[in-house]
Amino acid sequence: MIQRVDAATRAELDDIRSSIDNIDAALVHLLAERFKCTKRVGRLKADHDLPPADPEREARQIDRLRQKALEADLDPAFAEKFLNFIISEVIRHHEAIRD
Repeated sequence: MIQRVDAATRAELDDIRSSIDNIDAALVHLLAERFKCTKRVGRLKADHDLPPADPEREARQIDRLRQKALEADLDPAFAEKFLNFIISEVIRHHEAIRD
């Protein structure tokens, strides 16, 4: 059964979704900038024969972002999963630079 939504609710929903779309676009741009930086790190590591992964830094970053998530009222477990996904991509990119 399809529910009808009044015009005011529809307008509010559209407004909120527009904000979400803008935030999503900003996230993509921020991730692109982040990966430009990590690509530079990967090249530097490869040039100096450093390992692609840095578990100590990764652990510090996870702890730091879990704290930032708490401050922002975001689930820290979600923030950690998100960062772990990014870290695994970065390591994959760093390994590819060596090939």
